[in-house]
Amino acid sequence: MSLGSRIRKLRTNKKMTQEELGKVLGVSKVSVSGYENDTRQPDNAALVKIAEYFGVSTDYLLGNKSGHGKSPSWANEKDMHDLKAFLDANEDAMTYEGEHLTDEEREQLRVAEATIFWKHRKQERK
Repeated sequence: MSLGSRIRKLRTNKKMTQEELGKVLGVSKVSVSGYENDTRQPDNAALVKIAEYFGVSTDYLLGNKSGHGKSPSWANEKDMHDLKAFLDANEDAMTYEGEHLTDEEREQLRVAEATIFWKHRKQERK
């Protein structure tokens, strides 16, 4: 199942229109339609908003796991160790123009970094 299919399924399960979801996300109905048809990809901020609104993880939305967990079903212990090392190595770099980020901003960045990590790890395995 694609990202767009998951977004559509979550939206229709809540009996929402594309326009209603667009208002929640701060985007147009056309953008939501693009997400659902896989012709447009939500940026990281929109992806986090979608996940938070529907109570799922970004990993679930991206297809990294069939359930709503935080790591792909194919991940092993070494993968988890490597992810932790990757996130820890980037922890000190989490600033914007020299200012420390809020806890929420830091979590959003960690989610984005983890998403990128799993995407690359999955490609390495092919």
